[in-house]
Amino acid sequence: MNATELLANTISPDNATREDATTKLENALRDNPPQYMAMLSSALVDENAPIIARNAAGIALKNALSARDAARQTDYSNRWLGLNPEAKSKVKQDALMALASSNAKAGTVSAQVVAAIAAVELPNNQWPDLIEILLGFVNNDANTNLKISTLQTIGFICETIKPEILSLRANEILTAVIHGARKEEPSHEVQLAAIHALFNSLEFVRENFEREGERNYIMQVVCEATQNSSVQVQVGAFECLVRIMGLYYDKMGFYMEQALFGLTVSGMKHADERVALQAVEFWSTVCEEEIELAIEAQEAQDYGEAPETESRQYAKVALGETTPVLLQLLTKQEEDADEDEWNVSMAAGTCLSLMAGAVMDAIVPHVIPFIEAHIKSQDWHFREAGVMAFGSILEGPDPIVLTPLVNQALPLLIDMMLTDTNIHVKDTTAWTLGRICDLLVQTIKPDVHLNPLITALVNSLQDSPRIVANCCWALMNLADQLSLYYEEEGENVTTGPLSPYFEGVVQALLRITETSGNESNFRTAAYEAITSYVTHSAPDTISVVQNTVVTILQRMEHLLSVQNQIIGVDDRNNWNELQSNFCSVVISVIRKLGNGIQPLSDRIMTLILQLIQAAGKTSTVLEDAFLVVGSLASALEAGFAPYIQAFLPFLYPALKAHEDTQLCTVAVGIIGDISRALGEQSAAYAGPFMQVLLENLQSDILNRNVKISILSCFGDIALAIGPQFEPYLETTMRVLAQAGSVQPAPLDYDLVDYVNQLREGILEAYTGIVTGFKNTPKVSLLLPYIHSILDLLQRCLADEERTESLAKLCYGLLGDIADCFPNGEIKQLLLTEWIAIEMRSRQRVSGETKKTMRWAREMIKRATA
Repeated sequence: MNATELLANTISPDNATREDATTKLENALRDNPPQYMAMLSSALVDENAPIIARNAAGIALKNALSARDAARQTDYSNRWLGLNPEAKSKVKQDALMALASSNAKAGTVSAQVVAAIAAVELPNNQWPDLIEILLGFVNNDANTNLKISTLQTIGFICETIKPEILSLRANEILTAVIHGARKEEPSHEVQLAAIHALFNSLEFVRENFEREGERNYIMQVVCEATQNSSVQVQVGAFECLVRIMGLYYDKMGFYMEQALFGLTVSGMKHADERVALQAVEFWSTVCEEEIELAIEAQEAQDYGEAPETESRQYAKVALGETTPVLLQLLTKQEEDADEDEWNVSMAAGTCLSLMAGAVMDAIVPHVIPFIEAHIKSQDWHFREAGVMAFGSILEGPDPIVLTPLVNQALPLLIDMMLTDTNIHVKDTTAWTLGRICDLLVQTIKPDVHLNPLITALVNSLQDSPRIVANCCWALMNLADQLSLYYEEEGENVTTGPLSPYFEGVVQALLRITETSGNESNFRTAAYEAITSYVTHSAPDTISVVQNTVVTILQRMEHLLSVQNQIIGVDDRNNWNELQSNFCSVVISVIRKLGNGIQPLSDRIMTLILQLIQAAGKTSTVLEDAFLVVGSLASALEAGFAPYIQAFLPFLYPALKAHEDTQLCTVAVGIIGDISRALGEQSAAYAGPFMQVLLENLQSDILNRNVKISILSCFGDIALAIGPQFEPYLETTMRVLAQAGSVQPAPLDYDLVDYVNQLREGILEAYTGIVTGFKNTPKVSLLLPYIHSILDLLQRCLADEERTESLAKLCYGLLGDIADCFPNGEIKQLLLTEWIAIEMRSRQRVSGETKKTMRWAREMIKRATA
């Protein structure tokens, strides 16, 4: 079988033929990579081969060079870089030649191959003349296909390679791309490829945007492209404007005044929805930028500084132009629209929400007349748009401004929930009621609104899945926010505003979760609502909580009994999801009942151990099951001891699952839960726990954030067992000192965040160790390490990028160290100048941090007296 036939067979409709061809190709790649790649590149460049085979060759070649998984990508890159120069040169030449193919599809797939090779070679300082070659192709006016595929190549390269690698060639790339995007270019296909390439290059042409003349020309070409006769080019141009606004907001003042206001408002009215969507997205981006700038301005004001970039208030200036168009677009709903399909009315609703966040009170007078005119309309499109407009402006404006409007609207919205016959109107009404419950719960008067509101929401649980999901969300928000609103009424409250409705709501939610389906995630939403009601239940509803957990445990038992009947991926996913939902409810009940869960603890642990065995390697279910164990340990404390031996055989494999970050993190957390629960009794397990945790720190595979959790866990173990931690003290302190030596690089923001988190983990460990040894005869064992700890504290507090939580940990640990040695043992260390300066610091911090600081000051005063 020749290569062309083999490649064509990889997309054969016959399963056996397809699998056979795929296996042969995989074997060829494994056995002889240079020969395999040469075969593919020969097929790709062969103008006489059928396009189906050329396309398959290009995709196979690209897939041999690039992978989404980072580890696999490293392997692929090394394999390519290890090929002999002749083999690589042939593949590169074939791919470049194929860019000029008379078949546009072959040109596009060749563009992907060239970009995939470039992504490996350019970061390794190889293929230095590539950009020059491509620029030469772009300037070849004789071959339109070559220009298109070359511009596509440039676009793909810009998309996949880090900006700093390409920034040295930014001028040439930009010149070529802009040349192709000009209105004078006769081919729309060339213009489209150029606009897409420009979109991908925008991030690394920052220096060009700094220069006014170049910026003006780029903006002129993009703005002209929004008026192109090709709709696809228009869409691409508006996509560029969206990206430009996100990247270069502070440079947009002149262009907003001269062109962008008019172009984008006009674009929102475009007959083609693809253009309108991007024009709406432009204003959503403006609002997102200005919301972010308002937050930054507030933070700067808090510190008495000027903000780095000032908001130009574009959204507020344009309100009179944009809002009427957005409101009109809200009425463009489709009767049978798929909820996952993004359309112009959804985009307008999102933009209106962002507009409310950006301009706050100013939006209200622009929207209220539309709501009043249409909320009772006979045409469901306008009725739904009126409700959507109201729901969209509930976050941003001052609650004082919104409260009278919500008071007026609530009875009408509740009535619509009960009487409106249109599914879209009811769905949006349920969502709007959910927003009111979430954002303005103070407007809901228990004696006036609760009964009709809950009645409307519970009755609608019989409706379509989308409406049910929104009703569950509204009921959940109601429980969460009412609990927060009334929690200040004192500790001894025996009832709550939801108590009279509690059993009815929970029973209704349990009924709708009996179904086997989960369309629109309504069943998951119902379980989340049950969890909220349990979490916020008042003492007079505890019997309902107890009955609820019994029902959930029965469902768990049933689901475990039928797991052998699972057929196919959908059944397995459904089973996994249900078990996770059950675990969430059980955790909330355990946390609510505390030690009161004890009569059911045998049953819960038996089920959870069965679930862990049944889940196999399904990490999400394992995580949830482990979280149940952790919450049970916290609730039962010493009463958890009988279950440990049965549970440990499942814990250790999870701790050794280094490639599964989330599961490993949860497993580390369980060690902390068990240690805290058993206190000194946990000393029996401290040895094996410490051994596996120290081994994990040595792993090259384990995510670095899990290692932070491990450091923090050392503190949990030490705090629980006190002086019995002595055998592990020296090793632990050495590890912590080593971790504490990591320094942040000022411009590497990811590293700055990581170092802050790392230091918090280290300080939590030190705090647990110091507190564990405090007031014991073995406290002097800490003395050799005090200097090193204080050195870390000094570096943490001197760091301008430190977080407040880190500062609070520092002050707390300083106080603990001083408290350990009140008789002057470390007096000289505590009298160093930096500590005195920190203790007199007048910086702005929260009340809790100030309290910790004051306590630390008192401890240091006593220890240095």
